Amino acid sequence: MTKFMDEDFLLNTEAAKKLYHGYAKEMPILDYHCHISPMEIAQDRKFENITQIWLGGDHYKWRQMRSNGVPEKYITGDASDYEKFEKWAATLERAIGNPLYHWSHLELQRYFGYYGVLNSKTCKEVWDICNEKLANTSCRQLIKDSGVTLICTTDDPADSLEWHEKIAADESFDVQVLPAWRPDKATNINKPDYVDYLETLSKVSGIKIDSFASLKEAMKVRLDFFEKHGANVSDHGLDYVPYAPATEDEVEAIVAKKLSGSELSDLEVDKYKYEFLLFLAKEYHKRNWVMQLHFGCKRDNNAGMFAKLGPDTGFDCIGDQVSTAAVANFLNALSATNEIPKTILYSLNPNDNSSLGTILGCFQNEDAIGKIQLGSAWWFNDHFKGMTDQLTDLASLGLLGNFIGMLTDSRSFISYARHEYFRRILCRLLGSWIEDGQLPEDYEHIGSIVRDISYNNAVRYFGFNLTPVNK
Repeated sequence: MTKFMDEDFLLNTEAAKKLYHGYAKEMPILDYHCHISPMEIAQDRKFENITQIWLGGDHYKWRQMRSNGVPEKYITGDASDYEKFEKWAATLERAIGNPLYHWSHLELQRYFGYYGVLNSKTCKEVWDICNEKLANTSCRQLIKDSGVTLICTTDDPADSLEWHEKIAADESFDVQVLPAWRPDKATNINKPDYVDYLETLSKVSGIKIDSFASLKEAMKVRLDFFEKHGANVSDHGLDYVPYAPATEDEVEAIVAKKLSGSELSDLEVDKYKYEFLLFLAKEYHKRNWVMQLHFGCKRDNNAGMFAKLGPDTGFDCIGDQVSTAAVANFLNALSATNEIPKTILYSLNPNDNSSLGTILGCFQNEDAIGKIQLGSAWWFNDHFKGMTDQLTDLASLGLLGNFIGMLTDSRSFISYARHEYFRRILCRLLGSWIEDGQLPEDYEHIGSIVRDISYNNAVRYFGFNLTPVNK
């Protein structure tokens, strides 16, 4: 019987073990999409206990605690940190088969040296071990200990980027922390806070936004500002990819209608979103930025809890399959003027992987190796099956060797164990192909691909000031 989560965890063949231990394990981490706080990095926050670093803001865990009947008091309420940790330990006992079960134990092993099993019986022991370790470390040390070379946070166009400036000016910390452009508030014309947001954007850009044309000029000013702070990555959180071409006059009329306080039709919303996204994509191409499109999520489904806690608190779900035609038509509109930026497509609906995998090949060219990417298994899919399926679909329909690999997509400073989880799954898959003769037993070649997917491909793709690692 294999020991629980030992050094060969998930590595079920000799080939998988050779690939992981020889090629993947020691590779650095490039975290090109996450939600950690640049303020906390700048201030080098120290955490008082494991609950603060583990449960604060982690809606993955919150969902499972609710599924275990835990009262909200012990999740987002005013219970003590230890009481919340007790409830999480009791929940984890029931989470067999869930990626949180593996992630939690990987994090306990890598950051706290605990190789046992967290449950109600061991709760106090683990609490004490973790808190003793945390008393002597900080978020920057956790980042360094994880082998991270560069982080892209998620930042609104109106952000001052003051914390990024402070990090960049601090020579004692050599991990690059760059802003990533997240223009969702300017995209979501259907949201009630849209008009107020334009006022904020007007103030920070110095341009009075009273039209679609002035909005685009303000966005260019802010793109320049982000670029001066090292940004070259955008990210869009979309419910779906709209395809509703409109004339400039039509969009101007839609913006004017919204500013007047009138309600917009669904078609008007789609026309605005499509033309705004098209404008931004062309700006990214001009600047050689990478465009990330995350879609397929139906958000804020529990209206009562949304009213109490707001967004990103564990009440989202997988949405409908994306319209293949809409994605292809959007990219084709950019292709018609040779203005497709490097693009990463992520769908939260795993049924989209195959259709998206075929769209990639329609728009690849010599501008970049793997210019259009199928993004890594995301959110509800970053588990064993989801990652295996995404890798298999990509290999079947494109060039797996050019894949830019894993992202963290987390608010936690110890979520980097997810990269290890991904690399073990990658090596397990490739190892199985070697064992059954689908791949040659050429470890130098297959191992170099493992290194590239783990780190090097992302270094080259994004064009960050980093050096690939080939040993």
